[in-house]
Amino acid sequence: MPTTIHPSAFTFIPERPTLASLTRAAQDCTACDLYKKATQAVVGAGPREAAVFFIGEQPGDQEDLAGKPFVGPAGRVLDEALIEAGIPREEVYVTNAVKHFKWEPRGKKRIHAKPTLGEVKACRPWLETELALVKPRIIVCLGATAAQSLMGPKFKVTVERGKFFETPWAPWLTATIHPSAILRMPDADSRREARARLVEDLRGVAARLRG
Repeated sequence: MPTTIHPSAFTFIPERPTLASLTRAAQDCTACDLYKKATQAVVGAGPREAAVFFIGEQPGDQEDLAGKPFVGPAGRVLDEALIEAGIPREEVYVTNAVKHFKWEPRGKKRIHAKPTLGEVKACRPWLETELALVKPRIIVCLGATAAQSLMGPKFKVTVERGKFFETPWAPWLTATIHPSAILRMPDADSRREARARLVEDLRGVAARLRG
């Protein structure tokens, strides 16, 4: 079977990008195979001058259909945690490391499938362009895929969560659990504990912003 040769995502990025033109241009991206099964590319959303820049793994089923990030169940968990941490949702930028929904069929449902390292790498030009446009003070990586997309494959959220790192993309980067991981936990007690830790991590972000 012949190997598929993909163009670099850089070739699809406008010469003088804006957040709006980036969203339009991403719809034509064929830098990996994920575009073939997705409804559309889902680029980030939020104010151009956002101080906090959230990165998740990839759009989910509802995000793929709506064309907006974090509008499904995990997005609602994040929204509630932001309120509790004192971070206004309308003042943050949210996006994903991968812009197309990767899924597997299970009956009539489309079930999330973890993107490969190659797919994450193929999508990185879009993420780096978003970061260059927004110029946030703090990047918050939600889950391992998001954190490793910028910090490398050896970065472990379980070890490093809540810590702050200096980066080329923003003065500070921190990592915490992805809200979808909370939803997948087996019982109410574990979900409650994980959610409390997420809020605690986000309060650390709020404190860093004030400081």
